[in-house]
Amino acid sequence: MHNHHVVKQMVKNNKEKQEKKGKGSYIEWWQLSLIGIGSIMGAGFFLGTGLSIKTAGPSILIGYLIAGLTTFFVFNALGEMSVNDPEPGSFRAYASKAYGRSMGFTSGWMYWLSGLLIMSSEIVALSTFMQFWFPHVPLWIFSILFAILGFGINFLGVSNFGKIESLFAVVKIATLVIFILFGALVLFGVIHDKDVITSHHTVLGNMFPNGMKGLWSALIFIFFTFGGIVVVGIASSELKSKKDIPKAGVGLIITLVAMYLFSLFFVLNMVSWTEIDESESPFVTALSAFHIPYMDSIFNIIIISAAFSTMVGALFSISHVMVSLAKSGDAPKALKDKNSRGVAWKALLLTAAGLAVSIVFSFLLPNTVYEYITTAAGVMLILNWVIILASHLKLHPSYSKNKGTFKAFGYPITSIAGIVFILLAISGALFHANERIGLLISLGMIVVIFICYKVIFRHRHEKTNV
Repeated sequence: MHNHHVVKQMVKNNKEKQEKKGKGSYIEWWQLSLIGIGSIMGAGFFLGTGLSIKTAGPSILIGYLIAGLTTFFVFNALGEMSVNDPEPGSFRAYASKAYGRSMGFTSGWMYWLSGLLIMSSEIVALSTFMQFWFPHVPLWIFSILFAILGFGINFLGVSNFGKIESLFAVVKIATLVIFILFGALVLFGVIHDKDVITSHHTVLGNMFPNGMKGLWSALIFIFFTFGGIVVVGIASSELKSKKDIPKAGVGLIITLVAMYLFSLFFVLNMVSWTEIDESESPFVTALSAFHIPYMDSIFNIIIISAAFSTMVGALFSISHVMVSLAKSGDAPKALKDKNSRGVAWKALLLTAAGLAVSIVFSFLLPNTVYEYITTAAGVMLILNWVIILASHLKLHPSYSKNKGTFKAFGYPITSIAGIVFILLAISGALFHANERIGLLISLGMIVVIFICYKVIFRHRHEKTNV
């Protein structure tokens, strides 16, 4: 009898320890919002918006409204599916349920491959930014250091990853808030410099200097700056309460769109859009007339933190997608293993090998060829949004029957409108020679992934089922 009570108490204690251990690996909804901001707001915004402004002029503000609205529609759909049917595989699991295993396979590997290529481009960019201070240090040394640091953060576990990504997000939000406040003071004449010629008439006057075609062709670049939104859907599996997913997503998107729009408005107010060039951050161009000490170094640090946190977030998401692929038999089964901290270490090691190959190619291939491949990666990332929205259109009726659960706003109009906006943005790539080639390469990669399923994995599944 005594032994029975001892065993019972041991079981109880062990259960409490497991629960305590499990609680430590969860993240709060506000951390999910910050992880989203950290994963989305990268070098593509702080540096890459120069090309969008040059292409669209002040109408870039309308472009960001369209992209922000579309991002909300995508999260609206993903949020409903995540709350009503929590799946560790997130979007690829829903694609599988809606349109069969081949769609889940294609979606998952599209995301993994695009994430891998985007990570390699972020690491090359990070290394280039570091040469601003250390011009004689070879790029490959910085690439190895950033890769090791990024993998190290992911190996710390979900909870620590959430804290670090939240910190990076706070840095980026604080940067834009300070810039917006500074821009407001310039707008109202509190701060003035003799070299500054404000151009607010350009912002509100000639919105379409390059016509509607200018905005249309810039949409693809604008959409790229929202590309990391799917990370929120994947990371939502680590939330304490799945009901907090809509709260986290809405807070994230409102904050992000407001930051983007206000900061770009003040950039265009401080400097004429014609003076902005893709070779320099538009924020540096806007602030250059104020002769702020060490401004180049300050923004270099900000761009490095932005690119690094985006890379870390991408690594987290593609390793989790790989686990989902492994669990469903669409990747080697061994890749689903996790350690005591919930880290998919085998999936991370595979990603490390893939990243190493990708970085080597980035140094060996001519710049134009590498640009085609990274553009293709961005296009695949956005095309995955179409799969998410299409999956939502198919699965929503089954979720709508459940009372008391999260209902997506505006179904089916929002999902249909989202698909139209995404296809509109991607078609804008046809106006640019490099982006046009990148679009064709992305379609080629998708065909190759689908053929791999038909030739290799479908045969394996059929053999297993016999």
